[in-house]
Amino acid sequence: MNDLFIKRQLNFLIQLLGLCTLLFGAHSYLNYHFAKDILLFFPLWHIYLFHIVTVLMIYSLINYRDSTGKTDVFNVFMLGMLLKMILVILFLLPWLLSEADQKGFDLTNFFVPYFVLLAFEVYSVTKFLQKKQQHDSTLKESK
Repeated sequence: MNDLFIKRQLNFLIQLLGLCTLLFGAHSYLNYHFAKDILLFFPLWHIYLFHIVTVLMIYSLINYRDSTGKTDVFNVFMLGMLLKMILVILFLLPWLLSEADQKGFDLTNFFVPYFVLLAFEVYSVTKFLQKKQQHDSTLKESK
């Protein structure tokens, strides 16, 4: 394995787990104090585990492609987002087909962390792509 891939992967994993722990703690606290009487279709830990796996999967694929020298990282990112949308539909399918009482609350429980982690994922990918572009332009200037 490439050292750059491993370094970026571990750094991203630590940041992702830290963010998810903080977000899960706040989310659990708010649910406990403001919605303890509501029966959730999906437990919060299922939702967060799904998000961690999908975000890590897409970032790992992009990181691997970039660290092996492939330049079509944007195409991989867009394909990953399409795959993620399909997985979201499959994950939510039992809930969509059910007669859940609190559809709005379940929807909020799923999509608030989804969008927070999506923003983190986009930020992380663009950050390492910008560093790569700066490094490439520095190399061109030195020649």
